[in-house]
Amino acid sequence: MSGCRPAARSGPAPRPRPAAAGARRHGPGLAVELGSARTRVWAPGRGAVLDVPTVAFPAGGGVSYPVRRGAVVDPEGAARMLHRLLGHRIPPGARPLIVLAVPVLGGVEHRAAALTALRVLRPRRVLTVPAARAAALGAAADLSGPLLVVDVGAHLTEVALLTGGAVVNAYRALLGTADLDAGTTPDDLADAAADMVTDMFRADRTPRSAEALRRGILLTGGGALRPETAAGLGARLRAPVRAAPAPHTAAVRGAATTLVPDARNTPDTPDALHAPDALNAPYVPNAPHVPNASDIPDVPEP
Repeated sequence: MSGCRPAARSGPAPRPRPAAAGARRHGPGLAVELGSARTRVWAPGRGAVLDVPTVAFPAGGGVSYPVRRGAVVDPEGAARMLHRLLGHRIPPGARPLIVLAVPVLGGVEHRAAALTALRVLRPRRVLTVPAARAAALGAAADLSGPLLVVDVGAHLTEVALLTGGAVVNAYRALLGTADLDAGTTPDDLADAAADMVTDMFRADRTPRSAEALRRGILLTGGGALRPETAAGLGARLRAPVRAAPAPHTAAVRGAATTLVPDARNTPDTPDALHAPDALNAPYVPNAPHVPNASDIPDVPEP
């Protein structure tokens, strides 16, 4: 007896199912760093999207600088800049998830101003990660123990102590590499960073700071591109100092890693980035800012 073959299916081939409406609306995730000197945007799987000067062009002409000393001082100008640089890169109707790397001690006002600026991109959610933590992630640092991160930027230097990947203490100085053009020396930057680490060490009643110093300091930010920064800091603190790979982009690269679930289920993916449609509450430091930091003159306009 011969076998029977099933009858061939007649009619047109089945059409592929369309993507869910939610998938069409949701654009790609973006990591953003609104720095005083440069704005950087990173996308998982794509790498650098933008690395440009943080400048805006008002309708009346001229140039404005919407971020000063790590703070967004002109949200409207920052929004114009972001729309000019990113608006055409986001598909129509898409609503991206944005992770913003922010200064550890930026405070509520900075986060609110940054959120105002980012709304021009119509994100479905804006999440924040402290820049020190983001830089540690970008450097693939070992977060299993206490870690000291010194971030030397263009207009701002921050020192943060991380435990279990979370920031537990921080200091800042309104001083950075841009001040080198206004009379500040590399030794001044090293002194400011070393003084903050020393003050943190003295104020810490736990062994965390001492253990972090023994493990070595992670140096990030554009200042880490200068060999004398690491050498000066190490000499003053008598501790090992390691510059992060590509230290000027470590924070935005690390912020981008939080957009990708980590299969190892380690502290690499922060669990504090889940406040819908709002920026997270700021870190409240245990330590004060560096004394007299407000007396440091502002950086001249480029």
